[in-house]
Amino acid sequence: MKYISLFVLLITITLTSCNSIKIIDKPVVFDLERDSLTLEYLEKRYSLVQKTPTITPKMVVVHWTVIPTLEKSFMAFNPAKLPNWRPEIANASALNVSAQFLVDQDGTIYGLMPETNMARHVIGLNHCAIGIENVGGTGDKLLTKKQLKSNIRLIHYLKKKYPDIEYVIGHFEYTNFEGHELWLEKDDNYRTEKTDPGVDFINTIRKKISKYNWKPIPQKK
Repeated sequence: MKYISLFVLLITITLTSCNSIKIIDKPVVFDLERDSLTLEYLEKRYSLVQKTPTITPKMVVVHWTVIPTLEKSFMAFNPAKLPNWRPEIANASALNVSAQFLVDQDGTIYGLMPETNMARHVIGLNHCAIGIENVGGTGDKLLTKKQLKSNIRLIHYLKKKYPDIEYVIGHFEYTNFEGHELWLEKDDNYRTEKTDPGVDFINTIRKKISKYNWKPIPQKK
């Protein structure tokens, strides 16, 4: 009986460690200005009139920041208003870009805002998408194996917490959803070209989380 009890204890510890995830709070500014700009974005871009800037998660979108360090990536997302170095998207809204999560090169996961607060990170789909940003991604700061593992753990955690999540996509795949029921962007001319987080990175993630019944990504017409 003692051997059986020890075996059960070891199994319990193993399962607990496999399912555990550490998320460090590192909140961006989400003051009254950001709240107001987010509500305005939901209404003007998606015709969604809400009292709170919240979402019902239906997908996870994986990104890279291109910015080589955690702190510089964080500072890019922190202000409520879009900085003047993003003119290509400024006409759409003054709301700054952001995401719910930021993963450093060493795999550390940071929570930037409540998971169901809307973040501006993907055209047409912000109203239903949780964003995971990864520090770096290009040049001499390519995404790391530790980031890959953390993305996988984080998506496992999110799927268990929000069973209605049906899609996991790379940012470069967002335009595949044009015409889909989840697509709400009203301006046909508001698009940007994306390559993040790379085909290999997102395909490896999907292989590792294939046990879930994900819906296939729509094919472009």
